[in-house]
Amino acid sequence: MKIIKNVGLILLVVLVVAQFFGPDKNDGDSTSVDVFYADTNPSEDVKLILNNACNDCHSDSTRYPWYNNVTPVNYWLAEHVADGKKHFNISKWNDYSDKKKDHKLDELIEMVEEKEMPLDSYTWVHGDAKLSQDQIDAVVSWAKTVRLKYVFLDEPQ
Repeated sequence: MKIIKNVGLILLVVLVVAQFFGPDKNDGDSTSVDVFYADTNPSEDVKLILNNACNDCHSDSTRYPWYNNVTPVNYWLAEHVADGKKHFNISKWNDYSDKKKDHKLDELIEMVEEKEMPLDSYTWVHGDAKLSQDQIDAVVSWAKTVRLKYVFLDEPQ
């Protein structure tokens, strides 16, 4: 019984000490998405959908929930955001070639249509990020229209 008590005490101390450390936050400039919006020209409805369902994991600016201050949850969230940005970072839109922009929009369409994005783990705590079929249709329609711009820009003259 004494061993269990000591192990529990050690775990408690480690957990308390761990609260003073955490990963770097993804708290860049929230205007970093402006270039993407200017280039892709989403309607206000689509922009609101993107802000609520995409930007936290796919831009350089994340709105963190209160529980991000709890270790080890903050490490899980940091990895989640890093992985999202690795696949698609709208804050880096100008760094993408036209071909890559077209490809990223194609992936966006596929992931949203198949309801793979936003992730369930995100929508559990961000109810406004769960997309209705009308919202899915709006995002897909917008992205398909925007893709035409990059298809034609990417063709050799």
